[in-house]
Order: sequence, then C-alpha cells, then structure tokens
Amino acid sequence: MSAEWVTSVLAGDRRALARLITQVENDTSTARAALAALYPHTGRAHVVGVTGAPGTGKSTLVNELAKAYRSGAAGNGPRSVGIIAVDPTSPFTGGAILGDRIRMRDLAGDPGIFIRSMATRGSLGGLARTTADVITVLDASGWDMVLVETVGAGQSEVDIARTAQSTIVVEAPGLGDDVQAIKAGILEIADVLVVNKADLPSADSAVKALRAMLDLGHRVDQVTIAHHGPLAAQLAERPTRPPDARLWQPPVLKTVANTGEGVTDVIAALERHRTFLTESGELARRDHDRITAELDHLLRALLLRRLLDRVPAEALQAVVAKVVAREEAPWEAVKTLMDSYCD
Repeated sequence: MSAEWVTSVLAGDRRALARLITQVENDTSTARAALAALYPHTGRAHVVGVTGAPGTGKSTLVNELAKAYRSGAAGNGPRSVGIIAVDPTSPFTGGAILGDRIRMRDLAGDPGIFIRSMATRGSLGGLARTTADVITVLDASGWDMVLVETVGAGQSEVDIARTAQSTIVVEAPGLGDDVQAIKAGILEIADVLVVNKADLPSADSAVKALRAMLDLGHRVDQVTIAHHGPLAAQLAERPTRPPDARLWQPPVLKTVANTGEGVTDVIAALERHRTFLTESGELARRDHDRITAELDHLLRALLLRRLLDRVPAEALQAVVAKVVAREEAPWEAVKTLMDSYCD
C-alpha cells in the first residue's frame, strides 16, 4: 500500500496526499515506509513558518500570502501552496477545534492550494510532533511553498525556527511592552518581522520599538541557538559561517492582513531571504542543524518506545507507586528501570 501511495503522491493525487498525511499523524508503519521513499524527492519547496502571539492575525496573513502567491505576486508566475495550520489540543479533553481554516475560506476550491490542519496532541514548542514529517510529504509532492502556521502560544514557539527555512514573526500593536517582545525571543527566531493591524494608531510605535531592539546588538547565529540537544554536542563538526560573512538583518514590515495591504512587501522580503540563504551557504548550515534536531527527537522517541515495550505494566506501576510514596526519587526510579530492562 505504501508504494501505491508514494506513486500517487508524487503524481499529485490530492486524495492520496491527504490519506498519507493521516497515516503520518498516526505514526503507522505504512507512513514510515512512505516517508523513507519520499525523502529523496524533498528539498525543493520553500518552507516558511508563521508564528506569533494569539490575536496578531497569523491565519489571516497566511490566507493573504497564499492568495498573493497564487496570483503570481512573487514573480515567475503563480506558485502552488501547501498550508499546515497547527492548532492547540485541550489538556483536559484532548480535543482540538482546528479552526484556523475558518479564516482561509477564500482559498477553498483552488487546486493550487492544499490546507491541512493539525492538532498539537500535547506537543510543546508551537508544532505537532509530526509536523516535520508532514512538511516532508508536501515537499516531495511538489508544492512550491509550504506555509506552517504555529500555535499562538507567544513565548514557547521556537521549534519553528529549526523547522522552517524562513520564519515570520507576527506582532500587533497593544499586545505588550518592549520587554514582552524580548522575552518572546523574536530577535533570535525572526527572519522577517511583521507588525500586523498597522492601521491601528500605535503601529508606528511598535515598528520603532522593534527596529530599535534590532539595532541594539549584533545578529546572533540563529541556527546555533535553535538546538542544544545531546546529539548536537556529540558532533565534532558542523558547517561554519566564515568570519567575514554578512548576517541577515530581519526587516520590520507593516501589514493590514484583512485588506492585503503590505503582503507583497512580505513576499519580497521572503524572496530576498531565500536568495541570501542560498548564496551565503546559510541554507546548508540550517539544514545540518535541522536534521540534527530531528534525529535527536526521533532517537528519544524510539528509545523511550523500546524501553516501554520491555517494561511490564506491573513493574512500571510499582515504580510509580514508590515515587508517589516518597520511597524513591524520580531519578532513582528511572535508573532502576534503565538498569533492569536496558541491555
């Protein structure tokens, strides 16, 4: 079945694409086989992340970006657009509304647009656990642009910085002071800063504040700070930036997403950033760190799954009971499990 789906996805079959993504979200053996077959066909799409606090207008901006790309506003004719809209999962019911596509009704019926809503299913960082795999499927199936809209959590959405090639951080006037913006980490993860709802009176002040913060210090190496996992520490070498290489300075742009005002400027900035990534070698460095982070994540998940497959339910319950009774510390309990069930 996976071979048939791979062939259909590469041929542009939307129904096969949707079904395969469902398999990917459920982490089935069919999905893993299909991902392995599709991976050599990836690397062509421009993956753009869109993140920001709730209420800044991320969904509306994504909607307008998709319409602009389809109309050829980016140059070189219309581009096909795949959209991944990640919505939060309730920690109480486990459900998700998946309501981002409500704001994307203008895109319905366009064969050059594919929208997939995903629930976080408890994952932190603004993305779902399988978002990277869904990006792989969309990339392999030939979509020119892949737009990933994250959960609107505000201060914890750094995963998108190592998943996307270009990251848009959307701000809006009146959502906090300058310190709030610094706390959100926008200077580290943003490739393009967008102040949406620029028709509000305080928009110019927000733009000035963001530009002032950008001018305060030198642009840091985004890829280095994007991942500090154990696997990265084991790697002796990674592609390095030449000492005299110029750094990307994120532009601060104003938009009114409801009317489409300023969207072409955002697209132009993304095109410049794409060119910069390719010509400076930054794209190779980001790919290296993105893959390192993904391998780290997959190793953790696989090792945990293998350990839990070996531990009897009764043994696990006994360990939990000891920790609850304060007879054993959590770290000691983990060590006991590792020593007993790992070779």
